Amino acid sequence: MREVRIPAFAKINLCLDILGKRPDGYHELRTIFQTVSLHDELRLRVSRPPGISLTIQGNAVLSREPSQKNLVYRAVHALREALRIPSGVEIELRKAIPAGRGMGGGSSDAAAALLGYLRLTGRTLPLPELLEIASSLGADVPFFLFGGRALGVSRGNEIYPLPDIPRLSLLIVSPAEIQVPTRDAYKWLKARPLTLTKIATDPKLWRFCALCWSAQGSGLSNDFERPVFRRHPRLAQIKRALLERGAAEASLAGSGSAVFGVFPSPAKARRAAVGFPDDQTFVCETFSRDRYVRKMQGTL
Repeated sequence: MREVRIPAFAKINLCLDILGKRPDGYHELRTIFQTVSLHDELRLRVSRPPGISLTIQGNAVLSREPSQKNLVYRAVHALREALRIPSGVEIELRKAIPAGRGMGGGSSDAAAALLGYLRLTGRTLPLPELLEIASSLGADVPFFLFGGRALGVSRGNEIYPLPDIPRLSLLIVSPAEIQVPTRDAYKWLKARPLTLTKIATDPKLWRFCALCWSAQGSGLSNDFERPVFRRHPRLAQIKRALLERGAAEASLAGSGSAVFGVFPSPAKARRAAVGFPDDQTFVCETFSRDRYVRKMQGTL
């Protein structure tokens, strides 16, 4: 029986600026995505019975939910419809990325399912059509078709690949008792209606544009930090602790609740992890786009 295994990598946001609330109810944002080595894994197999079978390991809550709600199921279903493939498929998802922590685990799983199913069936789809399906599944999903470092605009679903930065060592701290639904984080933000600004007088926008092309990728920032930290002070404490334990920089991951620190080496990140005995910790590194693509293609 033919089988494809494919990783689904997590992400962090090096910068995340919320420009305002749009007339359609969504928020206009500018963000710099960055792939990291922490990953889930999907295994896809062609099956004789028709339909989609999905099993999930490593997350009891997700495994109890109806399969049809999962983004992996929805991604493969959308591709089967677009390509008119009648044969069945068995999917096994092994979770390592904590859910609801701002690291894009569900979105990455969906993108990996799209790419993995195309590999499994030997079929192709024009990139614009694949991006349309990805965007319909979630705002972050298109980014995971590219990986590496990329600029996200609009709702974050419009992606522009950026030059890679040198490999960074990271410590991600995920507090077990705190989850931050993205919808709640946007409510807490209380963004003003989107209006036109005078670019020449907006230093924050100039700084953001400069960071996009920076060879170092430094200058972490996240507009969700203030409202999320206000409601969950322990996340601010984790950020301070990361800096006290040797992180050069630290930031909230997406809308949270994970917090990450940038360390000079993996060894120093591992030593710092000892200071968070009550939390999940992950020592990982950033991925270049080339390395990401080779991993997703199964050539590395």
